Amino acid sequence: MRCPPAFRFPSLTTTVPKEFVHRAAVAEVMLTDWRRTGDMRFHVTAQWPRGHCFFSPIRGYHDPLLAAETIRQTGLLLTHAEFGTPLGHHFLMWDLEYAVEEEQLPVGDTPTALDIDVAYDRVKQRGGSITGLRYTTVIRRAGRVAATGSASYTCASPAVYRRLRAGRGAEGGRPPIPLTAPAPPQSVGRTSPMDVVLSPTGAANRWQLRADSRHHVMFDHPVDHVPGMVLLEAARQATAAVLGDGDMLPVAIATHFTRYAELDAPCSIEASVLPGPGAGRTAVLVTGHQEGEPVFSSTVTASSRRL
Repeated sequence: MRCPPAFRFPSLTTTVPKEFVHRAAVAEVMLTDWRRTGDMRFHVTAQWPRGHCFFSPIRGYHDPLLAAETIRQTGLLLTHAEFGTPLGHHFLMWDLEYAVEEEQLPVGDTPTALDIDVAYDRVKQRGGSITGLRYTTVIRRAGRVAATGSASYTCASPAVYRRLRAGRGAEGGRPPIPLTAPAPPQSVGRTSPMDVVLSPTGAANRWQLRADSRHHVMFDHPVDHVPGMVLLEAARQATAAVLGDGDMLPVAIATHFTRYAELDAPCSIEASVLPGPGAGRTAVLVTGHQEGEPVFSSTVTASSRRL
């Protein structure tokens, strides 16, 4: 007796729909499945590749910013798939943070399978629609905690977003500023000038944000502002530059966003070393300002421990 086709291969793995995580390329989707485990709790699975064209391994470790991207995608997935937010709505990120356990980050002989427990502690609604949420995550690898993190967003319908963004971007008659020259790649922990998001200004520990909208990972699809993950990358690169350590691991980043980073105006990035935390780790404060206003601040904890 022949089995129906749907039951022949019960354990096959695939990625979640790319639309649920706001990606155009399937290759950039980290999540593989999800299920509800409680009223405001969920279990999500993910996979980190052994190699990635942008989030490439560092000294044999997975790039910790994969944790940030995984946390970001998790929130988008569940807000669409479980809370019913329609595709096409816009998510405004207010904060994103993660901390990784170094001993759980070595790249193995196969891609790294992950289990993610997600808990929502704030969900705001208006008229039956989700308007805001906050969630925490625990990411495990083979049963051991590999990373923890949290994020918060507000959600806007296309109509609300158009009103919010009126007068900005190309549609508002303000095209992106010309692309500036990159900082030396090795000075910011990169190997290719294409991946550099900082431009020298001539001042110590100060750069101009370099947002190349042609970059196929950082700008996976057209947007009218600088994505939050680009700002996290700027924080990572500024930390590497101020410490003079291109091989440092950003084992933790806590970022707060205060306004959109626009593509049509220069954005200044500054970095300064903070006191502590010691024990082979250094904390760096990275801030972004644009048109005289703060855009974001990130506290980056860097580890220089070698394998």
